[in-house]
Amino acid sequence: MHSISNARQQLQQKLFPQGIPRLWCPSLTHFSAAAQFDVQRIRAHATAMSPWIGGLLVPGSTGEGWEMTDDDIEQLLEITFDIAHSLNLPVLIGVLKTSTDNVISGIQRLHQFSQHPCFAGFTVCPPQGEQLTQPEILAGLRTVFDMGYPIALYQLPQVTRNEVSPETVQWLAANYHNLILFKDTSGHDRVATSGVDLQGVFLVRGAEAGGYAHWLKESGGAYDGFLLSTANVFAKELATMIQLAEAGQIDEARALSTRLETLVQQTFDSVKSIPAGNPFTNANKVLDHIRAYGESFHIQPAPRLYSGISLPWEPIAQGHERLKEWQQAPLTGYLNTQ
Repeated sequence: MHSISNARQQLQQKLFPQGIPRLWCPSLTHFSAAAQFDVQRIRAHATAMSPWIGGLLVPGSTGEGWEMTDDDIEQLLEITFDIAHSLNLPVLIGVLKTSTDNVISGIQRLHQFSQHPCFAGFTVCPPQGEQLTQPEILAGLRTVFDMGYPIALYQLPQVTRNEVSPETVQWLAANYHNLILFKDTSGHDRVATSGVDLQGVFLVRGAEAGGYAHWLKESGGAYDGFLLSTANVFAKELATMIQLAEAGQIDEARALSTRLETLVQQTFDSVKSIPAGNPFTNANKVLDHIRAYGESFHIQPAPRLYSGISLPWEPIAQGHERLKEWQQAPLTGYLNTQ
């Protein structure tokens, strides 16, 4: 058992010589038309985030990875790895498939990226199905782990309609050193709060509901860090919150967290009625548009989804007002548009 734990630690140190980043971003994918990547925009956004985030997940749910074709994902990863290399950012590759066979074929298809110096592992979900038992979920995941690649396991019941139990994750941690990271977006936090020994698996919270600062281990919480959609917009604020907690300034970290929670919740509420896309994508594209263009946001085309649909203006205008109230609306955005 100790040999598995030691092997995991060695693999984590090899992948992350400076330590595993505490703030990851499932980055947005910007489009100029349906399924047409806006490479300059993707690069500008990643560059703006890069001083504050430690790594990228591409494509995640926020990056519309569930909707993309395999060819588009491959093209996006070529773009992303080129950008990540210039910014020295590690990349987790999201293999967002609903069956074990499709996860395996997805990893095989994307094998070439595992040779890239920025490669940090493949992110996979359990197989989809609310009727699946834990032994069935475990059997599917074991087949993936047996491939030998570094794996980040992603708890996403919103899509998979099930959850990996704490005991299943514990068994995987005890038997596979290539389980390097566990991400939970369920909002239930059952694995992290269960108290099971995960032998050095790095725990990141992905749920936006339920706050931020109090989940950190410095605050008495259960998580090592975060992999948050809102890092697309609030990378600086989230990184500052983590730095405050690390410095023992827990009250200050919680105060910043509380301010952030309110704004995030309001933005997610504002996109609930949009029939296309998903809330993680839509909420962050709304605020990123303002962060990118500043006060000239209204004269730029509204952000597009993978399908080519443009987001409506009402939540964007509301987001601008909220950011101004929050004293965060820049006069000029990170694209330096006048």
